[in-house]
Amino acid sequence: MSALVWQAASLLLSYPDAALYERRAMLREAVAGEPHLARFLDHLDAVALPELAAHYVEVFDLRRRCCLYLTYYTDGDTRRRGESLAALKARYRAAGAELDSRELPDFLPIVLEFAALHGGGALLTENRPGLELLRMALEDRGSPYALPVRAVCATLPGPSPRDRAEAQRLARSGPPTENVGLEPFTLGAPR
Repeated sequence: MSALVWQAASLLLSYPDAALYERRAMLREAVAGEPHLARFLDHLDAVALPELAAHYVEVFDLRRRCCLYLTYYTDGDTRRRGESLAALKARYRAAGAELDSRELPDFLPIVLEFAALHGGGALLTENRPGLELLRMALEDRGSPYALPVRAVCATLPGPSPRDRAEAQRLARSGPPTENVGLEPFTLGAPR
């Protein structure tokens, strides 16, 4: 059942389009019995596509706390994030999955699809603090997108107090930042 939840959540957390609306019945049948996904599908039935698309942009594109890029939660905007992204791409290749998207490899719908198709539950477990942070941020906003994330978190081992504590610590302090190369221009003035 975990792989079905991950695949369905991958579709539900991608930018909403007409294809998603056409797949609602199939998704509902595939994840029958998973209450969070069923509630999100009920939401899809009740909301028009343009309204859902506008909400998606407002939540995921305009709010850093609701970031769908998992390495952001652990690495922030640092050089270390580039290393994490490269390692993730290598992990995909080692499993026989070639990323053919313009999205970064840590984009949650891509990570979920990989987990569903290539047994990547360990990858999701490793990223549980980021998933929990995202879930909490979506719940704080009252977004229905919290439901698919909650469904994913429910498939992972735990809830481990260590993961939850790590998620709360990161939520309080925010992702790491790095100021390398951000010295002000001197415009020819002596230092």
